[in-house]
Amino acid sequence: MALSAVRRSPALRLLAPGSWPEARRIADILRRETIGGALLLIAAVSALIWANSPWSGAYETLRDTELGPAALHLDLTVGAWAADGLLAIFFFVAGLELKREFVAGDLRDPRRAAVPIAATLGGVAVPALLYLVIVVVGDGPLRGWAIPTATDIAFALAVLAVIGSHLPSALRTFLLTLAVVDDLIAIVIIAVVFTDDLSPVPLLVALVPLGLFTLLVQRRVRAWWLLLPLAVVSWALVHASGVHATVAGVLLGFAVPVLRSARGDAGPGLAEHFEHRFRPLSAGVAVPVFAFFSAGVTVGGLHGLTTALTDPVTVGVAAGLVIGKTVGVLGTTWLVARFTRADLAAGLGWVDVTGLAMLAGIGFTVSLLVSELAFGAGSVHDEHAKVAILGGSLLAALLAAGVLRARNRTYRRIAEEETLDTDHDGIPDIYQR
Repeated sequence: MALSAVRRSPALRLLAPGSWPEARRIADILRRETIGGALLLIAAVSALIWANSPWSGAYETLRDTELGPAALHLDLTVGAWAADGLLAIFFFVAGLELKREFVAGDLRDPRRAAVPIAATLGGVAVPALLYLVIVVVGDGPLRGWAIPTATDIAFALAVLAVIGSHLPSALRTFLLTLAVVDDLIAIVIIAVVFTDDLSPVPLLVALVPLGLFTLLVQRRVRAWWLLLPLAVVSWALVHASGVHATVAGVLLGFAVPVLRSARGDAGPGLAEHFEHRFRPLSAGVAVPVFAFFSAGVTVGGLHGLTTALTDPVTVGVAAGLVIGKTVGVLGTTWLVARFTRADLAAGLGWVDVTGLAMLAGIGFTVSLLVSELAFGAGSVHDEHAKVAILGGSLLAALLAAGVLRARNRTYRRIAEEETLDTDHDGIPDIYQR
């Protein structure tokens, strides 16, 4: 009887379509991230051109200008304000998105969540191991192992939106979840590995404003004049503790409730409300400004580029992004399918997963941040790592575009099936099967 019950149980389908509301939400995020990805690219290219122009001194002066009250240990450079302050907004949105996925999204189902989480872990471990092997052979510094482990949400989704206009929503959800969980792992690495001098007193005091913030949002309070000061104080105390201040953004995001209150309040939940408010600020301001002050690498002409390419750090980071991410994400997903006897959803092939795995090698924003933390902003290894990040991310995007564009006819056919609405109720038939 047990055997017959197993036979009657539905087979696990990897990357199967989720619910219709989730598909609409992912499509909306893709549209907004496309604009953010374009601004990010413009900012990075502008910084790269300025830093290698005759006016590079003005760029460095602007980036290294100190602002803020010294009495509060907040006399930071403009570049540091972008990395520590503005990126906290980015990680706040990432925290909201991650909590939304696992509380109210399709990934609250452990069977559906297991695949992108496993793929993320593989996409973190393999690039790190590949980097370590290369720098050990080349006698380079081990400290940069975490640089190629990150996936940039804005860039990856922007490329996906441009080259995959007919991409099935399940693949989009897979990439979005992979990138969000990847960012969570990255922030854990930042908090644990790159916290050298921990001051426990400010960290403990930070629990007070963080607790008040949590109490207010759990009561569905939306008053910015109450929440914003508490968030700023929490960020400042975490910064003073020696833990990277972006951790405060993630903690604040996790504190926001996803579901509506039991009273049945009208309108979206508080997490969705904050996400609509802060995602444009994150994608349109915070991330591009950070990229502008971090991507300004002085290449130094052909000689400087040759020197960078002979550094094992450069080779390790680039190989981790282009090769390690692809092997890690694709290999782990295949292993999950192999050991669970699962099949890909109808109409999809492993070449689709390969394209997404390549796309995960776009490790821009968080990789730049980790490079500065690992080697120190402006150091030789930091400059070389950033050359590898820019070049590796570009190569990963081009390879992914080549694979996914070749599958565009298949995507179009699947998209037509998804949008078929034979009963004219406004919901595609595939979400009612």
